[in-house]
Amino acid sequence: MDYELVVKNGLVVLEDGQENADIGISDGIIQAVESGLSGRQVIDAQGKFVIPGGIDQHVHLEMPFMNTVTSDDWETGTKAAAVGGTTTLIDFIDPVKSKSLMDMVKERKALAENRAVIDYGMHMALIGGVPAFMDEIPAVVEAGIPSFKMYSTYASKMSDAEMLKAMAVIADAGGMAMVHCESDAIIEYLRTKLVAEGKMSPQYHPVSRPEDAEGEAVERVIALANHAGAFVYIVHVSTAMGVEAIQRAHNRGQAVWGETCPQYMVLTEQEYQRPGFEPAKYLCQPPLRSQPNIDRLFQGLAERTLLTIGSDHCPFFYKGQKDIGKDVFTKIPGGMPGIECRLTLTYTYGVVPGKIDLNRWVQATSTNAARIFGMYPQEGCIRVGSDADLVIFDPTRSGVITKSMLHENVDYTPYEGVAYQGLPVMTIARGEIIAKEGDFVGANHKGRFIARKPIQPVE
Repeated sequence: MDYELVVKNGLVVLEDGQENADIGISDGIIQAVESGLSGRQVIDAQGKFVIPGGIDQHVHLEMPFMNTVTSDDWETGTKAAAVGGTTTLIDFIDPVKSKSLMDMVKERKALAENRAVIDYGMHMALIGGVPAFMDEIPAVVEAGIPSFKMYSTYASKMSDAEMLKAMAVIADAGGMAMVHCESDAIIEYLRTKLVAEGKMSPQYHPVSRPEDAEGEAVERVIALANHAGAFVYIVHVSTAMGVEAIQRAHNRGQAVWGETCPQYMVLTEQEYQRPGFEPAKYLCQPPLRSQPNIDRLFQGLAERTLLTIGSDHCPFFYKGQKDIGKDVFTKIPGGMPGIECRLTLTYTYGVVPGKIDLNRWVQATSTNAARIFGMYPQEGCIRVGSDADLVIFDPTRSGVITKSMLHENVDYTPYEGVAYQGLPVMTIARGEIIAKEGDFVGANHKGRFIARKPIQPVE
């Protein structure tokens, strides 16, 4: 039988093993995974890995924030993701108090469907002070959006009482709570103190958000979720304290899932010692941490305390957006670009030095997100019947990352000059080649909304 497309001779890296096999694809679906396949179009992956298309469950495209908007829109951001080996992403719907959740679902989907080039899902964010949102949660889950993000800090923060109630409602509806965990009390105390002392340059940003601000909030949110009987997903874990709090919850049998991000695995707090305003390029929440914290994150991934790696892609131009806060660090839009480098960085600094193995890398960058967020086995795996979303990854490619090689719509990369070993050289989405050798070659506007299933426990 001739398939429409066959990928031959690569090492197929699965969630729980590896095999030398061909992959036969027709109608956008994987039809066979075995040797000796033939097709009308054949791709030779000799010497390369064939992995499931990456799933980036944490991105912020066209997100309003601090009187500006993230610089990547649904077209530029999804093209950069595709070149970097991501075939599915999940973005956020940030609510407005004067609108209903379901109206905002429709608006966000309409924005994405006209420009996205890869498949996408959405998370619904919740904010404090709007009790009426609770009544809409079941309808949002029914619409294929079973994950709800909440914040323990920022102007949009929810009180503990609000969060507890929301978690209970979400659990009853078959959804999952996602929480940005930093202590608002600690942060506000330190920010106010620093500004009063005239310490207003971006070098003081990490001082205002110390490790225990994350550790305290993770512990508290886990306790609230336990009382509510809710699944909880802790986003962008950056500290050993956060990892250990999640591990203790696991030891008690609680359903808590942890995520980290490439910036917390590769960059350190030393970036904040750069001269002048340069540290603003690295200003994100939570901030970059020390090497011992990085080591603990990798250990957490290896032992499955942390299950996923998302980019938290939140790009702002250094000139024209970050410099809104040139006079005081509290006004700098927080976030960094990273949607395109996620697979390369985590392979280089995780797999190559042996901190995580190939299978754990595939799990953390694809399969586990599909399982946790209700897309498995349609996404996140290489098996008969799954979407033909594949990445051909060349482990021999090496060099240094530069802004000029990337497609993110922003005027810098925080990874400028960072060495890499291993690079996606082809991305296939639903059986079509959409990126090749560092360029987007697919069709515009081919991304589709993925309505996700209610949340189930994941080991």
